[in-house]
Amino acid sequence: MPWSTRVCSATAVTDMRRYRLSVMLSVAWLLLVALATLTATWLPIEDPNKQSLLNMLAAPGIARWFGADSLGRDVFSRTIHGFRITFAVSLGAAALALVFGGALGICAGYFRGWVERIILIGVNVLLAFPPLVLIIAMVAYPGEALVKVIIALGIVFMPAVTRIARANTLLFSEREFVTAARAAGMSDARLIVRELLPNLVPSLLAYCLLLVAIGALAEAGLSYLGLSVPPPTPTLGQMMASEQANALEAPHAVFFPAGMLFLTIFALNLIGEEIQRRIDGRAGTA
Repeated sequence: MPWSTRVCSATAVTDMRRYRLSVMLSVAWLLLVALATLTATWLPIEDPNKQSLLNMLAAPGIARWFGADSLGRDVFSRTIHGFRITFAVSLGAAALALVFGGALGICAGYFRGWVERIILIGVNVLLAFPPLVLIIAMVAYPGEALVKVIIALGIVFMPAVTRIARANTLLFSEREFVTAARAAGMSDARLIVRELLPNLVPSLLAYCLLLVAIGALAEAGLSYLGLSVPPPTPTLGQMMASEQANALEAPHAVFFPAGMLFLTIFALNLIGEEIQRRIDGRAGTA
């Protein structure tokens, strides 16, 4: 083997090991954040809404890892509790889009004809409608703020999931195992559930991770604009918005929540890419 080829191979192996290490660290980070979020009530941290005028804009230290905001509230505690809203919105919206958008996409790709035309018209209407206007309209409607934000983002995510599910259904519906199932007299519902759905789930779940990352970023943006869960419930975007005037004097109050959100979204993207890479590798060897 030529020397240049050996060098390229060694470099590729090193890059792959670094990439896998970054994926493992991403998984560990998400598990840590999820565990802290789920057990936030029992953790030995301060009440996220407890104010202390003596600790206004206090710098990070042993007592307060992330410091305090302009009202003396513990930034670390508020960040951990804020992730509850972030995860609830992002996971809820992604699950909503996956269930309803996936079902519509499978029906469009399998039944074709007028069913496909009606579904695609609805998808195009949603794509043409400005997402921010839809979200503002949903939030303005009376009801629970958290539920409204989840439903609004779920509706925004549905068209993309529908298109992906339809494209994959069109691909697999021409395979031999589907033709054989039809020839054996298997009903449409049973064929979809037993033959098509197991082949569609991996690619949809890989895209769902991307939707979770987008949903987390969208929730932070909405709460920054005051369109998410109202105070005093802490949210990451609202924390950044309320402390932006103190960014120069006390940058920790803004950059720690923003940094935690950045690392979480980055980890979700890395894991999603790894899952998609494995799916493409299996498809290439099939």
